[in-house]
Amino acid sequence: MTAPDETVVGGDEVVAQLAGAATSAVSDALDRLGIAGQAFGIRAVTPGRRMAGRAFTGLYQPVDVDGGTVGDYIDDVPSGSVVVLDNAGRTDATVWGDILTLVASRRGIAGTAIDGVCRDADRSVELGYPIFARDRWMRTGKDRVQLVGLQVPVTLGQVRVRPGDVVIGDDDGVVVVPRDREAEVLEAVLAIERAEEDIRRQVLEGIRLDEARRRLGYFSLQTRRTTGG
Repeated sequence: MTAPDETVVGGDEVVAQLAGAATSAVSDALDRLGIAGQAFGIRAVTPGRRMAGRAFTGLYQPVDVDGGTVGDYIDDVPSGSVVVLDNAGRTDATVWGDILTLVASRRGIAGTAIDGVCRDADRSVELGYPIFARDRWMRTGKDRVQLVGLQVPVTLGQVRVRPGDVVIGDDDGVVVVPRDREAEVLEAVLAIERAEEDIRRQVLEGIRLDEARRRLGYFSLQTRRTTGG
């Protein structure tokens, strides 16, 4: 198994601010900056739950002749992190179940995102623990997959995720903010949210929607900006 790097994960001011943003606003900000960060096909297993934190990643591959296991890494995940598991989108074998949910919840882990499936969804509902995945199915990953890397770059819904990237999830899906662009993304998110709140206020005051949008430049909010623009 690939050895983990020394990337530090955990809560911080950027995560705290992005945690309050809707994934739709973050998605618009990513579009504005030309960043592909929307995790296609990854949706909430536990609707109504949000998550935000820095990525702690795990990479899986099919088993070899020695068999495999989903891994016992969970006690090494810092609180506040989002566990991001790359099982190559497989939906025939799970890499997350109720015991992992129980431990993650007790350790204060922010949530889990899986390019693949989970099982024992009732436990995540019971504990209010956020899980995002392609689907849920009961068949174990034991002797079907093996954990080959921790804290390595992985893929989540066609998006590259590196340890320490910010991962945000809500009922609309999951977005990934690259660590080296997070300040730009946060600035764009705040600008978009201010403009949208102003539009809502003006509409409630009786102004036509098309006029409110024109005043606030709504249709340019998601337009890709060139450097310095």
